[in-house]
Amino acid sequence: MPTETRRADISDGTLRRLMASAVLAMAAWFALRHWLPPAWREPGSPELYLTGVAGALLLLVPIAFALAKRSGRSRAPLAWFNAHVLCSSLGAVLIVIHSGGFLRRAPALLLLAIVALAALGVWARLHGSRRMAATFASKQPTFALPDAGTREQLRQLIAQKRALLRDLDPAANEGTFSVTLSHILRRPGLAFAYQKLARAEAELLGTRQAVGAAQSGWRPLHMAIAWTFVFGVLVHVVTVTFFAGYVAGGGTITWWHLAAW
Repeated sequence: MPTETRRADISDGTLRRLMASAVLAMAAWFALRHWLPPAWREPGSPELYLTGVAGALLLLVPIAFALAKRSGRSRAPLAWFNAHVLCSSLGAVLIVIHSGGFLRRAPALLLLAIVALAALGVWARLHGSRRMAATFASKQPTFALPDAGTREQLRQLIAQKRALLRDLDPAANEGTFSVTLSHILRRPGLAFAYQKLARAEAELLGTRQAVGAAQSGWRPLHMAIAWTFVFGVLVHVVTVTFFAGYVAGGGTITWWHLAAW
């Protein structure tokens, strides 16, 4: 009798339970915060400051996952994916606690970004992955042989891609090549030029239109929100570290900082 192989990645059921646990933890904190010691209800207190630091460090793991995946050198992509899901879930809970429950201030927008990222990620795993699998298993009508004019444009694009690839990565094959972080760091001009040609080729083939807006657009949206979140966190860190007086609004500064401007 064949032995069933265990999944190396997080299963759909585990993902649902993990998300439910994170939501329940956040709800429980909001429900119980009025009975907690004052330090756990005042933004900027040492306790909440350290909670925010811990949450931010955990949220660095998804960024490291994106960089590792984009570099093309990750030897354990599933382990990175699992770490990205677990750390982002726990980090989100800690960031919510760090807020102290004050959701009318600008940093609260970062919580909305976290919710959006979680919702997109869960949708992609539970529903988007099935759509992608169905796409690869089907014959899309838009993948049919293009007309003569389009074929000529495609030939020219492929010739340009091959010419660029000789300088960008001579050992690569144009049919299977994709730009990685190392290419962008070494030859940014060539890397972005190649990506531009690849997007033009996809437009001619109509690959995005073939799979629908949700399937083709969720990842660019996910990445855009993620990098917006990173930028927002950097702004928050800079303001509380160097403009502590402004953040405190003339009150007592209770957190570690370098300047009280």
